[in-house]
Amino acid sequence: MDANIARERFETAVQEHEPVFERFFLARFFGLDIAYDDTAETCTVQLPYADYMNNPQGSLHGGVIAIAMDISMGHLLNRFLRTGVTLEMKTQFLRPILGPSRCEGSFTKKGRRIVFTESRLTNEEGKLCAVSTATWMLLPEERG
Repeated sequence: MDANIARERFETAVQEHEPVFERFFLARFFGLDIAYDDTAETCTVQLPYADYMNNPQGSLHGGVIAIAMDISMGHLLNRFLRTGVTLEMKTQFLRPILGPSRCEGSFTKKGRRIVFTESRLTNEEGKLCAVSTATWMLLPEERG
């Protein structure tokens, strides 16, 4: 394991994190690159690979995968609707991830209070590695 990468990412996260979308601690610690497609209404999260994120079998840990997928869907809501909270999330792991990956969050159905989303994670070769679906509750709009 390259402890230097983990230490460097931790130090960067400590110095740069803010309690806001795209810059919160876990996004900084895992080195996530978050982007949006305003036309397609999608949120893409690029997940770099480092062995400090692996499970004991040597592939990317399922918890790290779930974090990236949850972020792709939560940031999607925040960008195109408003802030919401995860009510339920299901992740299916289809193949091990041994390098950088990318997940794309999209809407399945937008309700007034409840929203359904999906995130699909692919490896560098474009092969589908995980699929996640989630149910979200939109938080009330702040009144100013």
